[in-house]
Amino acid sequence: MEAKEWILGDFDTILDEGKVWKMGGFPLPDGSYWEYREPEAVVIVRNGILYVRAALSRANDQIQILDNAKHMYYSVDPVQVPEKGEISFELQIRARSRNTTPNDLYDGYVSLNLLDFTTGAALDFFAGNDKYASVYAILPFPGVTVPDSDKTKYFCIFKEDTNFRKQEFNTYKITYSKERNEAVFYLNGEEVRREQNIPVPFNQFTVALGIMTEKDLTPEGSVSVHGQTVIGEWSPIKIEMKP
Repeated sequence: MEAKEWILGDFDTILDEGKVWKMGGFPLPDGSYWEYREPEAVVIVRNGILYVRAALSRANDQIQILDNAKHMYYSVDPVQVPEKGEISFELQIRARSRNTTPNDLYDGYVSLNLLDFTTGAALDFFAGNDKYASVYAILPFPGVTVPDSDKTKYFCIFKEDTNFRKQEFNTYKITYSKERNEAVFYLNGEEVRREQNIPVPFNQFTVALGIMTEKDLTPEGSVSVHGQTVIGEWSPIKIEMKP
């Protein structure tokens, strides 16, 4: 495999949904579609940066994954994972919020999600006002068949830290190697996490940029919305393949 590098951005096309980016979401068994779109979101593209300010309002009382993401863009074309070598995704993110609970990252944050809709696997960075997390998961995405396993089939492992530039731009990078069966997370050029012996290989990555919460559903339903406003800013994503 030859080394290859390109940029996924073109945020000036963000309103032309389906060209480079589209609204995220999932089809439901009843034939409807749950879209991750906040109706009052303000979207600005300036100096190549995507800015979204969203007063959180949407919730789902039955399905956790549908309740978590509030406003999210998917890359139209998934990025295929090479069999050899490695692939990396790098960008800058700034997260700021109002009326979120202090020191509770999951009350409202900004995300980079690398999602494999052929397996249910995901690698993510979440950034909030005062904390960030790296995430490694295999999830029950609606309509996605997850490979059977004799171990834990579904999981989501978060690792939180506060050692970053709070409410400023930070550089996030995720590298994945199918050949070595590992994923490495970097923050501002420093390795912060390494996952090895990944049980389900990634075949492709849909790049997702989102505003999210992660609050467990209760017997009464969703508790994820209580007047928060989250502001996310994302730079274009540098994608690199190395032999």
